[in-house]
Amino acid sequence: MKSSSKILIAIAISLCSLSTQASETAINLDPFDEMENKIVNKDYKKITSVLVNKKGSLVYEKYFNEGSKSHLNDVRSASKSITALLFGQAIENGLFNSEQDKVIPVFADKQPIANLTPKKANMTFQDLLMMNPPMECNDWNNMSQGNEERMYLLEDWERFVLDLPNRGTPPWEPSVEDRPYGVAYSYCTGGVFLTGSAISRKAKMGLDDFAEKYLFSPMEINKSVWPYSPMGIAQGGGGLRLSSRDYLKLGQLILDKGVYKGQSIINASWINKMLKARSLAMPDRGIEYGYLWWIFPFEHQGKQIRAYAAAGNGGNYLWVVPELELVSLVTSTAYNTSYMHQQTQEIFEKVVLKSLLD
Repeated sequence: MKSSSKILIAIAISLCSLSTQASETAINLDPFDEMENKIVNKDYKKITSVLVNKKGSLVYEKYFNEGSKSHLNDVRSASKSITALLFGQAIENGLFNSEQDKVIPVFADKQPIANLTPKKANMTFQDLLMMNPPMECNDWNNMSQGNEERMYLLEDWERFVLDLPNRGTPPWEPSVEDRPYGVAYSYCTGGVFLTGSAISRKAKMGLDDFAEKYLFSPMEINKSVWPYSPMGIAQGGGGLRLSSRDYLKLGQLILDKGVYKGQSIINASWINKMLKARSLAMPDRGIEYGYLWWIFPFEHQGKQIRAYAAAGNGGNYLWVVPELELVSLVTSTAYNTSYMHQQTQEIFEKVVLKSLLD
């Protein structure tokens, strides 16, 4: 009898533990039901997947339109944030001393470089990671000489970026010294491509091979597709294709400070550096920027929530919210539409956050 009692007590404790774990990861599915109806009715357009990890458990996973578990998503610039991870690994491997290393010496074969002023000569990888290039490079301005669409028309993307003229400050804009963090934010895909190319040069292997060896393979990510320049250089500035679950794994890696299944993949100190606010990217909305990671402020029922995001054209977002132990992914093919970012941000705020916080 005593033995049977002990067994019953053990079972009761086990069931209680499972119940507690379930309650910790439970979410309110009503907002997701509403979201699904909106996707079916085309109120939310071209959404392909929505996934939510809570406390390390996959609590919601749905695919829509052409999305599927096996589909490799082109999340465009959201993959810039993966290049930031790879640069941290390159530092860990001794390929760079730090993000303060200068850029120009890595590209000695491109000499002479046009418009080589002291500002450009002293340009560091930190400048490129935080979107503060000394060159005139702005993808948000169609008139910019460094706009990425101009780069794609040429064969040598490295030289395109390196030869760009130096950036000035229009007289109607505040001086750099008067801006938050003392940084004039300028979104430059070319600079991120240059960063990925530098990793490749230092590692003496393609950026894709470097990622496979030091990030993807240790994390059991088996399928990836990269875009390449006409000269065969992997594009670290956007377009890396992975499955939704694999992108979610990378978000969980950020949440877990670089650890995957007990193995340290990326140094925790680098994760902290990436997520530290370094510039004000969108002053009208208070959206900040770290090292190729966006920092969004949300408010829900008076509670302030800070969410870190990898974001790309089409409305592709990988969200990481440490205080909620939350990772969420929304993929979409609404490329170059007026509603793409607003739509996904609304899904995150009014569906994902609402399901956890209400």
